[in-house]
Formats: sequence, C-alpha cells, structure tokens
Amino acid sequence: MKKFNMNKITKISMLTAVATILFFIKIPLPFIAPPFYELDLSGLAALIGGFAMGPLAGVLIEFLKNLINLLIDGSITGGVGELSNFLTGCVFVLPASLIYMKYKNKKSALVGILAGIVAMTVFGYFSNVYVMIPTYAKALKMPLEVIVGMGTKIHKSIDSVSSMVLLCVVPFNLIKGIIVGFVTFLLYKKVRKVL
Repeated sequence: MKKFNMNKITKISMLTAVATILFFIKIPLPFIAPPFYELDLSGLAALIGGFAMGPLAGVLIEFLKNLINLLIDGSITGGVGELSNFLTGCVFVLPASLIYMKYKNKKSALVGILAGIVAMTVFGYFSNVYVMIPTYAKALKMPLEVIVGMGTKIHKSIDSVSSMVLLCVVPFNLIKGIIVGFVTFLLYKKVRKVL
C-alpha cells in the first residue's frame, strides 16, 4: 500500500512539475481576447494525470500548479486569474477523466475530452460573467467599463460583460480545450507507458 501511494505521489509530483513549467509559457491571443487572457498548456499535464490516475489526481495537479505559480510568481490579478484557471481546469479534467476511466479506450478518451471542452466553455461563460470578471475589476479597482472596452477593441459589437465573454472568452476556452485535448489524445498512450 505504501509503495502504491508513494508511486502515485511521485507521478502527481512529476506531472505537477510539467504543468508548472507549461503554466509559465503563456501565449497571448490578442485577436481573440483581452491581454489578461493568455493561453497556457498546463492543463495537458492535469488531463494526462486524470487519465492515468483518475479525476482526483487531475484536480490535485491543477491545484498544485496554481499554488506553485502564486508562490513563485505572485499574481497580477489578485488571485482571480489563478482561481479561474483552477476552476475551469477542474471542470475540464473531471468529466474528461471520469468518462475515460469508465471504458479506457480511444473512443471514451475522445468523448471525455469533448465533454470536458463543453463543460469548461459553459462554466467559463457563467463564471466569467457573474463572478470572475466582476471580482477581477474589484481586485484591481478598475471599472467594468474599462474591461469591456478591452473587448470592444477586439470586437466592435462588445458593449457588456456578457457580450465580451461570449465573443472573447468562449472562443478562447474552445481553442484552449481543443489544443489541450488534441495534444493529450495524441500523447497519452505514449506517456502512459512512462507513467
């Protein structure tokens, strides 16, 4: 039992290290979303961990990489960005790994990834409209109109938080989910042998 637990802790630690490194590599998508939304591929390690060891491992990797990021780099968003990253990451990893764990084949991996993308995108819409963006604005003592204005620079039709989230955050989360899901789908069987 101790060997199994130490084995799992070691794997989670390794994947957390990979996730943390990937978290520091951020890619802005200025043609899609305001600058405080940056694409990172750290969810890849969490999703692989979720597939290999179950949903709890994926959530733990998400939590640890965000905690490490806060300790090393601090937060320019008052912790709101890290909280949002953690929650949306969990909403992506949980359904994907739960579905995959039930059948453990390519079809369930693909269905799980698609379910995770949909869940993350829907959750991301509501959490950003009602919680994250308003909290971000309060944390930075910035009027919501300034944040909406950042979206208006990208899409002229943006005139509210909800339209900004619909036209910027939803496509951003879809792109992130598709990239992370696609790379996981391609790499998982190879990485699983190492794990």
